[in-house]
Amino acid sequence: MSIINDDMQDLLLKYCEPEPELLKKIDRETNLKVLMPRMLSGHYQGRVLSMLSKMINPACILEIGTFTGYATLCLAEGLATNGLIYTLDINQELEDMVRHNFSQSPYNEQIKYIIGNATETVLELNEVFDLVFIDADKKNNGLYYDLIFDRVRPGGLIIVDNVLWSGKVLNTTQDKDTKNITSFNDKIASDSRVEKMILPVRDGLFVIRKN
Repeated sequence: MSIINDDMQDLLLKYCEPEPELLKKIDRETNLKVLMPRMLSGHYQGRVLSMLSKMINPACILEIGTFTGYATLCLAEGLATNGLIYTLDINQELEDMVRHNFSQSPYNEQIKYIIGNATETVLELNEVFDLVFIDADKKNNGLYYDLIFDRVRPGGLIIVDNVLWSGKVLNTTQDKDTKNITSFNDKIASDSRVEKMILPVRDGLFVIRKN
């Protein structure tokens, strides 16, 4: 999924913060036990998410798409004292593993893990968010963006994963999934309510700042 070659990836890892031991363990177990382990953010992207979170010191984070909880814990590193992160996922089969992962973390009490369809569960949250990370079913990126936009504070960040789609967004002939990604990217590019840029991190992170 990374658009950066292995040699450059190794160099980037050499010069970034080390991966915390719990996250190393989650990475290993995800690769051993879970289908499609490539969905996990991993060391370098995880440090990017941690850094962005620490820069704004959010009191309230929303994550759409938990998977095995790796990115959740990275984002939680920047939480303000007594801050909360809500993380939404539809996969009940991973719930025990995820809750165990969270229980090993110092952020366990600050994580609200909610199982269900995110297009519905997000509507049940009565919060204003400082940071939102969208990393779920890609066809609904635009819908998630619309559902949360009015509940992100001015100056808050919305981060969307996989927006370069293994480089397929460059193709002149695109399959359905790639067209969905390109359509979402175009939607953000034309949104005058935000400042935005794509970071070529792993599979592409769209970093969007609400005006």
